[in-house]
Amino acid sequence: MVPFFKRRQQLSVLTLGDPRLRGTAQPIETLDDRLQRLIDNLMWTAEKTNGVGIAAPQVGEPLRLFIVASYPNLRYPHAPRMEPTAMINPRIIAHSDEQVAGWEGCLSVPDQRGQVDRWQTVEVEYGDRRGNLHRQVFTDFVARIFQHELDHLEGTVFVDHVADPGTLLTEADYFAQMDSLPAIAEPPDAQ
Repeated sequence: MVPFFKRRQQLSVLTLGDPRLRGTAQPIETLDDRLQRLIDNLMWTAEKTNGVGIAAPQVGEPLRLFIVASYPNLRYPHAPRMEPTAMINPRIIAHSDEQVAGWEGCLSVPDQRGQVDRWQTVEVEYGDRRGNLHRQVFTDFVARIFQHELDHLEGTVFVDHVADPGTLLTEADYFAQMDSLPAIAEPPDAQ
């Protein structure tokens, strides 16, 4: 008999205005088959939507789980590459004093980009899908993804952190602005 394999499924992403995005996610206590399918489907959804992260509450699952999946794509062409990672019951245990402003977007806030201040470096703790506890230090863009996704577990979206909502840009305006910036020159000794 051939085993039945459930195909990965692209999940529907909730958008701003859905009250489920504003709830507080609950800790995960059991690593069962349902959770493993959810992790696979979140990873697939992030890939298919050009996301660099996605949290369970964004698909209507009020669980303390998110995926960090940084890679260059249409929405984030300069993102660093890292293996998609499920982070269960994640938390920040330390962070740098320095915060840096950076552009963010969100699958739950389509067609919007805004400047958000985030800690440049975070030391984090999370469980993986096999139940192993990890402690890692993330910097720059990956630290930003972690903080953005962690906000989703508390019912916060990036626009809540934008100091002046009048500075929000559409995706088209954001990319037009980025294309108009001069390229960063390489230092003379790097050539």
